[in-house]
Amino acid sequence: MGERKECVAMLLAGGQGSRLIPLTKHTAKPAVPFGGKYTIIDFSLSNCINSDIDTVGVLTQYQPLELNDYLGRGGPWDMNLKYGGLHVLPPYQAEKGGDWFKGTANAIYQNLRFIRRYNPRYVLILSGDHIYKMNYRKMLQAHIQKEADCTIAVINVSKEEASRFGIMNTDDSGRITEFEEKPAHPKSTLASMGVYIFSTDKLIEYLTEDENDPDSDNDFGKNVIPRMLGDKQRMFAYTFDGYWRDVGTLASFWAANMDVIGENPALNLNDPSWRIYYRHGFSHPEYVGTGALIKNSLIGDGGEMYGSADHSVVFSDVLIKERALVKDSIVMGGSVIGEGARIEHAIIAENVTIGKDAQIGGESDNPAVVASGVIIPAGTQIEPGEIVDEDSPKGGR
Repeated sequence: MGERKECVAMLLAGGQGSRLIPLTKHTAKPAVPFGGKYTIIDFSLSNCINSDIDTVGVLTQYQPLELNDYLGRGGPWDMNLKYGGLHVLPPYQAEKGGDWFKGTANAIYQNLRFIRRYNPRYVLILSGDHIYKMNYRKMLQAHIQKEADCTIAVINVSKEEASRFGIMNTDDSGRITEFEEKPAHPKSTLASMGVYIFSTDKLIEYLTEDENDPDSDNDFGKNVIPRMLGDKQRMFAYTFDGYWRDVGTLASFWAANMDVIGENPALNLNDPSWRIYYRHGFSHPEYVGTGALIKNSLIGDGGEMYGSADHSVVFSDVLIKERALVKDSIVMGGSVIGEGARIEHAIIAENVTIGKDAQIGGESDNPAVVASGVIIPAGTQIEPGEIVDEDSPKGGR
């Protein structure tokens, strides 16, 4: 038994990501590639290690294989420790039952044994499906200073967006007086980021109470937080003013990727003071042909570029052939963009083959999407916002 940990993080990474299908058809949402060389989960894990939180339980469930392979023992995030470090925590069958995680609260409840092993004073609960850079240490200091039972990170959103989030109403001291889940008429614009710090004894008390309530959905937002508020526990909002985006939809995932490019990107991935750690693959230099044109784009290692990329994120080992144009788009690793093809406002998943002179996407509120491994025949036209997977008549394997 090692020394007591001050804070242990529990990262909820088991969601299906149904609104991100087809990107999540065969992989958990936190393992979806992002920003040229990262995955979504890299951001929460990097935030932990940059905040000096070195003990993280990653709770997996849906399609965990690729995520488990990617995480390994936590080496890329400096978390392969003898005491603490990164631990993958899948659902398991216990002596008294136990099965799939029934909700966010039940997922943590099923892993209280992991938390108790380190006997932390505080537990940080995170989601594996947000893109942001945040110093959790500052939030923990605020939690300790206010002698809070629970601190919830919030971000100011527009009045129009507020009804999509859990909204916190607070008094002048920042103490939460009311929590409304997706209110039709929000009273404030402080939206929950899905980042919580609990004092451990209170967390265990309320998770146990929740687990014993047969009518509960076993969810933090729906059940645990409202119950704590009803019991007048000390609950405070912590306002975060940096970049944060929930990438739960194809449109928001596309927009977040666009935020990493440009001269002054909204999300700077090359900030030496806040590194984003990731698992490196085998890399070799990309080849740029004499007729290629790259403008305002992020290009990964090992690709071959003969066509044009304009305001796009192109991952590693992508081949863009002559006269092809990739504009305002994401092209994931191993894909081939055929000669003369035009890709605009689209997400091309991994190992896709786009045939010669195909037209994918165009101006739309939603990106056109081609699922991983799909072959698009030459000359095919895919409309703006259209989704093509292996079962679509326009795509094949």
